[in-house]
Amino acid sequence: MLPITPIPRRLRALVCSAVWLLCAAALLGCAGGPVPGADGAAWQAQLQQWRGVPLLLLGEQHDAAAHQAWERETVQQLAAQGQLAALVIEMADAGRGTAGLPADADASQVRQALHWNDTGWPWAHYGPVVLAAVRAGVPVLGGNLPRASQHAAMQDGALDAHLPPAALARQQQAVREGHCDLLPESQTAPMTRVQLARDASLARTAEQALRPGQTVLLIAGAGHVWRGLGIPSWLPAHSGYKVAVAQAGQAPDVKKGDVDYVHRTPAIAPKDYCAALRRK
Repeated sequence: MLPITPIPRRLRALVCSAVWLLCAAALLGCAGGPVPGADGAAWQAQLQQWRGVPLLLLGEQHDAAAHQAWERETVQQLAAQGQLAALVIEMADAGRGTAGLPADADASQVRQALHWNDTGWPWAHYGPVVLAAVRAGVPVLGGNLPRASQHAAMQDGALDAHLPPAALARQQQAVREGHCDLLPESQTAPMTRVQLARDASLARTAEQALRPGQTVLLIAGAGHVWRGLGIPSWLPAHSGYKVAVAQAGQAPDVKKGDVDYVHRTPAIAPKDYCAALRRK
């Protein structure tokens, strides 16, 4: 396997925030028919219908502030009803968490407990979501694959057999587009394994946090939560989870079988996240 070309430090934040956003954009282009979605009131009603679901996966577009607002409101609603068992997030590594902190812990304590990477995940965007759980006395758990484990994942050929061939091809294409079509083809399989291992880590963290009669809420980029591709593929069949994604503006509908609910939010200005990488 060829070595992975290092990404310049000043571009790492761009890549971290853009990879799954771009993967999501690529996969959204594979859409089928429309999936029902609605406004905040409809979402609150949907949560009532899903009361007691063991695991709820929320998929976001990382640069859409309305999506983080939706996540914060969901945390607050579930916590107010005594339904929230834990908040699992893509934005911190597995093994990090706030379980030992008091509800009045300040932001610096919370960030330290989660080993927060503000370069990749701006605290200004995600802090209100995390703190809403902490203030409610609910543990926040990192679920992402630690960087130290990524090299082993790249070399783990067993991961190639996890998805059916069509789904694996879809994941590989998402990885290509998520790396701005600049990734050497020899690195597509290793980087796809990393994405699969990330989903497995998030699923494992969520399963370990399950509590009878309550809901574990998991927040990640949209591409991570789709049934045929991401975290759900690592969950036991008939485990009773639900999947909702937020979608900005008139983006193409997600593939119908991937989610249970689409939460519509206002459009945001398009950004070319690949421009800087192409210039480099």
